[in-house]
Amino acid sequence: MHGTKKFKVIDLFSGCGGLSRGFVDAGYEVILGIDNNETALKTFKKNHNGAKVSNIDLFKKNAVYRIKEEIKEKIDVIIAGPPCQGFSLTGSRNFDDKRNRLYIAVIESIDKLKPKAFLIENVPGLASLYDGTVKDEIVNRLSRMGYNVKVKILCAADYGVPQIRKRVFFIGLQKKYGEFYFPEPKYTPKDYITCSDAIGDLPSLEKELGSEESRYSVTAKTAYQKMMRKNSSILYNHVATKHTALVKSIISLVPEGGNHKDLPLGVGKNRTFNEAWTRYHSKKPSKTIDTGHRNHFHYKYNRIPTVRENARLQSFPDVFRFFGTRTEQNRQVGNAVPPLLGYYIGRQLLLCFNKKKYASKK
Repeated sequence: MHGTKKFKVIDLFSGCGGLSRGFVDAGYEVILGIDNNETALKTFKKNHNGAKVSNIDLFKKNAVYRIKEEIKEKIDVIIAGPPCQGFSLTGSRNFDDKRNRLYIAVIESIDKLKPKAFLIENVPGLASLYDGTVKDEIVNRLSRMGYNVKVKILCAADYGVPQIRKRVFFIGLQKKYGEFYFPEPKYTPKDYITCSDAIGDLPSLEKELGSEESRYSVTAKTAYQKMMRKNSSILYNHVATKHTALVKSIISLVPEGGNHKDLPLGVGKNRTFNEAWTRYHSKKPSKTIDTGHRNHFHYKYNRIPTVRENARLQSFPDVFRFFGTRTEQNRQVGNAVPPLLGYYIGRQLLLCFNKKKYASKK
């Protein structure tokens, strides 16, 4: 930010901090990550330039007061990705139902801390839940607090993330900063970053399982790979899963870009839902990265992707190291907002603070 004071950010429901990483890359100072998962908080703390972390259960009514106790300075931006499980507006359409406590905690935090701006992220279905009543209630409450609020579903692939991942974003600005304009797409479907663009340089692990710390075996081949490798000399979290011979044989029958529908009759019948036995396509972005349910496979090798491969497909740089068990690492990656998408939103907010409309393309 050219020597100027950095805007300060706190991250609610931070997980490992994908959104925070994007804001750091855009020039912000993330000072606090809040979650109730200790392993995710360890990952967050190790990857965010000395940011503090705090284990706070945002379902509890005193959560906002605990957050205020953790903060000793003025907060400029609140970012949050509350889970929507259990969201209820049944009966009297009471938004204050205890099952909605996590969203209420975000709104209360915005009300108490009064940041210049906020960002709330969730699955696209939230925008249409109960015929849009939930979306409208969130917008109305935040608007009454003095924010101009905009809502839009964004696809991560439009912003250089090699993954078809759609999420809804609520972004609000204090009215003195005017209206927020979502960043314009940087890519179109014909030039999306593909799976091979993203992970084609990583060791195949065909003859070994790999380790939590290893080395690159070939040079980076694409601009995206070079971007992911920036400042990295060690390859973290690139460890293959040991499949049974039967599972590997079934995976081998799935063509590139195919799924369970391409298997011979009776094969793989224990998993036949939409995403089951899906093999990525080397010349397309990946499907939405999940939390490690073993449904997706490498476009070339007969195994599920490693944590590092999924992290690349989520646009986490290679210097970002994940901690915990493999299951915990996969959950952290799958639950995150792609850092590159966070970066573009963060840049756009800076322009709003400086009264400009659109960021130029990189």
